[in-house]
Amino acid sequence: MSFKVTSAPISAQMMEVEQKYSAHNYTPTPIVFENGLGCEITDVDGNKFLDFSAAYSACNTGHNHPAIIKAVKEQYDKIALPSRGFTHSRYAEFCKTLCESFGFEKVLTVNGGAEAVEFAIKLSRSWGYVKKGIAPNKAKVMMAAKNYHGRTLGVTSGSSNETARKNYGPFIPNVGPSYGDGKTLQFNDAEALEECFKLEGENIAAFIIETVQGEAGIYPPSPGYLEKVRELCDKYNVLWCADEVQMGSYRCGPKRWAYENLSTVKPDVLITAKSISGGIYPVSVVLSSAEIMNTIEPNTHGSTFSGSPIACAATIAALKVYVDDKIPENVAEVGPYMLEGLKAIGEKYDLITAVRGCGLIAAFDLNTEWLKKSGMNAWHVVMFLRAKGIACKMVHGTTVRYCPPLIVTKEQIQVGLDALEDCCSLLPNMKAENIPGVKEFHYLAH
Repeated sequence: MSFKVTSAPISAQMMEVEQKYSAHNYTPTPIVFENGLGCEITDVDGNKFLDFSAAYSACNTGHNHPAIIKAVKEQYDKIALPSRGFTHSRYAEFCKTLCESFGFEKVLTVNGGAEAVEFAIKLSRSWGYVKKGIAPNKAKVMMAAKNYHGRTLGVTSGSSNETARKNYGPFIPNVGPSYGDGKTLQFNDAEALEECFKLEGENIAAFIIETVQGEAGIYPPSPGYLEKVRELCDKYNVLWCADEVQMGSYRCGPKRWAYENLSTVKPDVLITAKSISGGIYPVSVVLSSAEIMNTIEPNTHGSTFSGSPIACAATIAALKVYVDDKIPENVAEVGPYMLEGLKAIGEKYDLITAVRGCGLIAAFDLNTEWLKKSGMNAWHVVMFLRAKGIACKMVHGTTVRYCPPLIVTKEQIQVGLDALEDCCSLLPNMKAENIPGVKEFHYLAH
């Protein structure tokens, strides 16, 4: 049997140390990155992989894009951090570039995606009190069930994932998918959204949703759903906040934002992060109209590294790379090739029960009952793909995501498809312990 990655002794040693000293807030696929360029990564043992995770879309432009690295290095030679108690020479250009490129009037910068959603909650509440006239401390921010907006306490308050919530209560009230008398608002359910607004609309400041639910397993909205969201938010005077932290920057198609690829309407508030700085430096932003953004008071939100010169340099350079490298055009060509290839494999083999996706991101559900009978689970599928040189992740123990950098070629996509087809055809005749790495990294299995 032909495996590309059969041994990783240094990786095993490092991960043992990591397990001993690091908080166990992640369960990584056992690949210890050492170098990366474009879609290719090398681990500490010299094994080479194609990255089909792209740091959850942060590395849309590929790892260590030379143009972005150059811009950041040049900025480091000048100044890295003056603090937000002052301003700096890159910030005006940064704000102007983002607002004009993204089609909004005002921008607020923070660092991570969860921070941006946290601010969107605050912004929505502020607008609700100042503009909508919601009674003090009554504002509600709706979210959809099975969302993933991050892991901060405010965002986790809106989660329906009990594993994410366990031992972290009490939670912030009036944030999340609950409405009415014990009902739960589901993503992609326009009728339930209208019922929710009818029941509680006078106190609802905003509806925050991922345009495509990512961590849930890549669930795009049905045609017409986002238009209905826009219609209902207008009717009940509710802000529609689109979380495009993972799905923005051409991930979902040749247009910049997922909502542009999947609808004809525009949100009131845009939340994005990760890929706007090319995976080089943490940058997240919230954009909206002047009317909405001006409801916040000076000195009531911010963070030390937000909008730093390095953040601005990385973002401005990355936005140029999207154009110069013709990334939208590549997504338009390669995205359908990957999705069609996955669907063809799914139709051919029993291991895959469903395939979903849009643009250049896709997920395939696994036949977990079949795996269980063979003494395996989704982790073993990921480990098989790892042994074939494909770095990818699973979600919820049932689904595997393919999310390569947007510069990926058809030839590289085909390598990923061939690896999956080998997995589907060969795994039924294998024992779990014969998959390279399974014995060494058994403690990571779910």
